[in-house]
Amino acid sequence: MPTMRRIRGSAALALALTLATACGKEVADDTPGNTDDAATTMPDAFVPPAGYTKLIGRSWTLNAGQHDIYRCVRLTVPEDMYITNIMAQAPNGTHHTVLSIAGANGTAGPDGEQDCSVSTLGMVMLYASGVGTSPLDFPDGVGIKVSAGQQIHLNLHLYNASDDSISGESAIFVKAQPTPPPTLAEMVFAGKILFYVDANPMNDPNKVTPITGGCTVNTPYTLFAVWPHMHKLAVHQKVELIRNSASTTLHDKDYTFLEQNYYMKSPEVQVQAGDQIKVTCDFVNNTGARVTFGDSSDKEMCFAGLYRYPAQNAGLFQCTDQPGF
Repeated sequence: MPTMRRIRGSAALALALTLATACGKEVADDTPGNTDDAATTMPDAFVPPAGYTKLIGRSWTLNAGQHDIYRCVRLTVPEDMYITNIMAQAPNGTHHTVLSIAGANGTAGPDGEQDCSVSTLGMVMLYASGVGTSPLDFPDGVGIKVSAGQQIHLNLHLYNASDDSISGESAIFVKAQPTPPPTLAEMVFAGKILFYVDANPMNDPNKVTPITGGCTVNTPYTLFAVWPHMHKLAVHQKVELIRNSASTTLHDKDYTFLEQNYYMKSPEVQVQAGDQIKVTCDFVNNTGARVTFGDSSDKEMCFAGLYRYPAQNAGLFQCTDQPGF
């Protein structure tokens, strides 16, 4: 992971971003026959790497077998801030997190926690993470802006496949500064929305079904990170930039649901108007039934999250088959 930049901020920003730390608790060992009075240290709560502060988060509880639960939280930012590094606190039970600017779709409202749904998302996305997503460090001189008075919205998709109830706290931690970096960035999704994956025939359980999506680029930009996002049937994703019929591979890796990392592009990729972004997602469906697009872990997605600059205030899904989704 690139070297972390030091956070710079005013007193107000420091108050807005409360540093999340937890001290270990000690309990006496009362095992029968034990004569050692030494205390045993309990595991610490989540502690972020140095320099990160908690931006937004909430606690939750899931009953045994409780699937596809959505819990949200809103927070109004008191003054301009520019985020340069992001990471998610995602304990067991967190399927994914989506951080956006509150607006339509029920995302705006009083600050605080609320129950919500899969569609409770702002159309200006700041960050998304899945299971095992690594921290995202923006290039030097690049950040994303949240303006004073804007309300940010965190949507948590929670999923408990176990036989026991579980509890946790999911949150977003950041490094931020009160002064603008030279360049502002944004995140968009490239891929496909209207698709399904048919069940494999019994005589061909290893059959791979490819799904392809993407778009033609209208305005040039610099691409610096790719985030593949699919679900449990996915086995591979390839992202290509096609220019004058020549293909350049941006990402080409096997996919595992338990390790959804950001892949930084070095060197960064200069995307031109007229280029095509092509996303190919490969699935193996041995469920015995057709699986459609959906937010649940038991449905499927075919997206590549693209971090790019300069920010164009584009719709989140503008590089898909449903740009106004």
